[in-house]
Amino acid sequence: MSFDKITEKIIKLPRFYKQALIATTDSFLLIVAAWLAFSLRLGEIYQPVNNIMLGLIAIIPFLAVPIFIRFGLYHAIIRYLGFRALWAVLQAVTLYAMIWGLFILLARIEGTPRSIIIINWLIAVLLIGGTRMVARWWLSGLLVDSFPKSKNLRKKVLVYGAGSAGVQLATALSYSNEYKPVAFVDDKSELHNSHVNSLKVYPFSKIESLIAKLEVEEVLLAIPTASRQRRNHIIQLLEDYPVHVRILPGIADIAGGQVKIEDIKEVEIEDLLGRDPVEPFNDLLDLNIKNKVVMVTGAGGSIGSELCKQIITQKPQRLILYEQNEFALYDIESELIAIKKNLNSSGLKNNGEIISVLASVLDKHRFEQICKTFLVDTIYHAAAYKHVPLVEKNPIDAIRNNIFGTLTAAHAASEAKVETFVLISTDKAVRSTNVMGASKRFAELILQGMANSKSNTKFCMVRFGNVLGSSGSVVPLFKKQIKDGGPVTVTHPDIIRYFMTIPEAAQLVIQAGAMAMGGDVFVLDMGEPVKITELAKKMIRLSGFEVKDKERPDGDIELEFTGLRPGEKLYEELLIGNNPIGTQHARIFRARENSLEWDVLQSYLSQLRKSIDVADCEAVLTLLLNVVSDYNPTGTIEDFLWKEKRVKKDMDHVVSLKDFRDTHLPPNSNKSSA
Repeated sequence: MSFDKITEKIIKLPRFYKQALIATTDSFLLIVAAWLAFSLRLGEIYQPVNNIMLGLIAIIPFLAVPIFIRFGLYHAIIRYLGFRALWAVLQAVTLYAMIWGLFILLARIEGTPRSIIIINWLIAVLLIGGTRMVARWWLSGLLVDSFPKSKNLRKKVLVYGAGSAGVQLATALSYSNEYKPVAFVDDKSELHNSHVNSLKVYPFSKIESLIAKLEVEEVLLAIPTASRQRRNHIIQLLEDYPVHVRILPGIADIAGGQVKIEDIKEVEIEDLLGRDPVEPFNDLLDLNIKNKVVMVTGAGGSIGSELCKQIITQKPQRLILYEQNEFALYDIESELIAIKKNLNSSGLKNNGEIISVLASVLDKHRFEQICKTFLVDTIYHAAAYKHVPLVEKNPIDAIRNNIFGTLTAAHAASEAKVETFVLISTDKAVRSTNVMGASKRFAELILQGMANSKSNTKFCMVRFGNVLGSSGSVVPLFKKQIKDGGPVTVTHPDIIRYFMTIPEAAQLVIQAGAMAMGGDVFVLDMGEPVKITELAKKMIRLSGFEVKDKERPDGDIELEFTGLRPGEKLYEELLIGNNPIGTQHARIFRARENSLEWDVLQSYLSQLRKSIDVADCEAVLTLLLNVVSDYNPTGTIEDFLWKEKRVKKDMDHVVSLKDFRDTHLPPNSNKSSA
């Protein structure tokens, strides 16, 4: 039977049997300790001189075991033994040695030196404590690791950060069957070349030689108090090395302050691209939410659900979840109930009622009924079709949902005298090349027009770019492709995007809405643009793989460029005009955008509704071109129904949208400059 099998069998023994085994071993060792004490002191192999001495040795187990039980020596799990347990061993052995020594003195056996008592105590401490430490090393796998030729399947890891979190993590890892910490790396020069938790601390400059010499497979970042910018910098430095990088989350995310192996996570895209968030203004967060009735449309979506999570923490009187997808509604409702329960259990009393409404924003009567019945104060309109390629293939349904859904919600809000209506818009609304962006710009124009028509409701819209981890984000796709061994698909080598975390975006949306005066177009500071090709390479390298390309033909995962999808462009913008106006928040700006008179918009909307009702794709796209300035479609008309009709009429169904635009919108047309 192998060494590992014996270890596994011992670990799986019932608790009582393990306790009996340890007690028997202790009894035997204490008898040995007494015999050794006499032998060492007398300088010869000791033999008991009479029956009294034999009796004193025989009572050792009956004297020691009850004391050891009282001190909890048989309750400690040997393979997780710590300094507190060793202190208990010292106390228990000392008490036993003193009592047994007292019996020796009272027996008055001739030729028995008093120093036997001290020698017996020392040997007993060494044997009882020492065997426990050996058992701990053995059962936790550390004893096997100490033999150079032993087969060790544990991954060797470097722990970056020799602070308290790093030490706790290294301790937890030392007990695991998966990881073996081999060294610390830390930026503090005063720690270099010292030993922490029996591991040597090295500077970052030594990391390349450490990875090669110690055969390191993973680097674990244990710097939970570091800023996101600092973590990002360290991750970038580690990119060049063939190791898998993982990270310990922020200290606020580690429950109870006790670091566990389960806390280690993969390097998230937020750690690569995210910025340190700006502290929110609590008065702005509270203004439209605290003690008010708040509705979120598209409550089960990426942005809608995050808005709901942040709103519930601001103590609304009621939070109405408006969603047409049944499972998404159930999911966000369950999550919010759990959040609310946690808030209440932690003393942050939250009596806000959660109301789940399963309905479409196109249902005017239902939407108005909800607004009036519950006296809604604030609406965050996040419901939209926003997956660019799918919207290109289904333009009529997307336009109906994005434009008339917004119109329905805005009309209902105005009729019900809702105080504030915030539209979640997109950077794709600016100089759009796709139906999704153009439809969202049309929705913005509707709110601008209603704001200009002296409505009692304050209408505003907030534009921002891609959010990390959303349903349409490239990040989950890249992760899956890396896990499957590649290739990682990128549409174009030069494509760039702006990214923001979902929590930051939602927080900024709430604060922007609080600053609305009516008709405002807010844009969020998205930070620096990110080249998607570089993002893909970072994710490959930080997963412990090499990029396979011309320079590295022996790499693990290659990039594959698939070409821009219908309606996609190389870069996105947030402004149509220039010179945005700053606000009291450093990351929120007001855009200066043109608008259309409400009467003009109503005429277009009437025509658009008629064209949608008869599924006239050409008429719908023509109206979109006439209303939305700078809508410059690319590619071909993708609508399935329109294509099928042309096929049946034996017509070429591939029509260039550029030709379509030139045909339906001559260069000297009086197109609006909205």
